[in-house]
Amino acid sequence: MSSLPALAARGIRTTAALSPTLAGGLALRAFFATGPRMPVRDWDATTHSEARHRRLAVRGIEVAGYEWGTGPRTVLVLHGWRGRASQFAPLVRELVFEGFRVVTFDAPAHGASKGRRTDVRDWVALAEELQAIHGPFAAIVGHSFGALAALAAARSSVPTPAVVAIAGGAGPYAFIDEFVREFQVDQTTADNMKARFRRRFGTEETATGALSDAAQHPLPADTSLLVVHDRGDRRMPDADSLRLHAAHGARSRLLRTDDYGHTRVLSADATLDAVVAFVAGGLAGVDALGTTEGQAQPVTTDAVVRSAPVS
Repeated sequence: MSSLPALAARGIRTTAALSPTLAGGLALRAFFATGPRMPVRDWDATTHSEARHRRLAVRGIEVAGYEWGTGPRTVLVLHGWRGRASQFAPLVRELVFEGFRVVTFDAPAHGASKGRRTDVRDWVALAEELQAIHGPFAAIVGHSFGALAALAAARSSVPTPAVVAIAGGAGPYAFIDEFVREFQVDQTTADNMKARFRRRFGTEETATGALSDAAQHPLPADTSLLVVHDRGDRRMPDADSLRLHAAHGARSRLLRTDDYGHTRVLSADATLDAVVAFVAGGLAGVDALGTTEGQAQPVTTDAVVRSAPVS
């Protein structure tokens, strides 16, 4: 844990000894903190610089939008909390090479966008805005918190035949639980934090709301799902992804990698191959893949791709 989160965690625990109610408020505020902003990584800079830019807006906040490729089929990609669009550079290159157009944005308070606060409803609203410009998406791909947004959008106002959830979870409480674990929040404070969360979003916890659980309220029957998660993901363990996959039965495929963690899984060859195959050919496209070790087994239930750790 870096210095700022560690300081916040100590503050929450100290306050909890006096008032779990006040500590719950501090915890929720820390949960929604977005800084510091991620810079564009050196190895993503060229693809980032090649994007066509589009000004978007949500809640009156100016948002940076990006577009690559000119193909007739469009894929929306959604970054995670404290992430940015440029993290998808390896996937953008693969999809553009295959003839797709790729569109995305830096969410408010992230990347090059303005603003100081945000939540998943902004991701969904911006997805709606891009859908109005580009028409129906061939697929929506989300990483981490962006996977939650992808599931929310596909089940409400941005229908699509294919959703990819990378290192994500079925619903918001998986992310809250990981925050509670990382910050070592006691149970009473955690319960107060969750109660405040529910009051803040009110009726959003419905079958179509942005904060509902996609395992309890699955994707539409005509939408297929690809779930990707690394076994060693310490930031967001894979239990909720496994639950999401199980809830969608025969129309979901699961790819579990090793040694990539929470972020590097985005650029793993196994991930790129599976996502491109799924976006281009649906479930059949993924089923036709073998592992990078040359084993002729399809990525259908629990195929494992191992790699040497990447620095």
